[in-house]
Amino acid sequence: MSKHVSETGWVNYKAFIKDSNRLNVYLNSLSRNAPQANWTQNEEMAYWINAYNAFTIQLMIRNPGVNSIKEIGGKIPFINSTWDLKFISIDEKKYDLNNIEHGILRKKFKDPRIHMVLVCASKSCPALLNQAFTADQLQSQMDLCSRRFLSDVTRNVISEKEIKLSNIFNWYQDDFGGKKGLHLFIQKYGPIAKLDPKIQIEYLDYDWTLNGQY
Repeated sequence: MSKHVSETGWVNYKAFIKDSNRLNVYLNSLSRNAPQANWTQNEEMAYWINAYNAFTIQLMIRNPGVNSIKEIGGKIPFINSTWDLKFISIDEKKYDLNNIEHGILRKKFKDPRIHMVLVCASKSCPALLNQAFTADQLQSQMDLCSRRFLSDVTRNVISEKEIKLSNIFNWYQDDFGGKKGLHLFIQKYGPIAKLDPKIQIEYLDYDWTLNGQY
């Protein structure tokens, strides 16, 4: 991952295409080693986060030249959109990206930081971490990604006078505990330690263009 993803999360998809054999080895390893009942929560979370991000990269390099991940699938949500394509094989079972994000990670672990680490190949997504998530480092890695996302002025604008957030916080506000929980999350991981609760939160347009280049 570190070879083809910059420290700022910019993805060199062209390099991934040239190095696709190595990516396929990693994906095959994920496919053959699904989480087991005796795995810890951190082990299972790290596995599914890595699977989501790595299989998303595979999807993009299978469709070279697209300007957005949304160009790949159809336009009917929950039927044939990109996130509903069952192209992921794990332990002989087919998954789509929605299965992993909503059916497993959000449903089972209920950790709002999940939204800070899943990357759907778009500029407004959180920056892709250029290393795999591991069980022993998972909590610190998720904290790092949360702080990095909220401090990135291209994705969020947070100051003592204004709060303009990624639409991720709008779409999944309930995961953060509603408006009050969202304020607490921003204060914990954002650049401002104390936010004025009277400030009206605005949400930024989401940029679905590619988070890298072919």
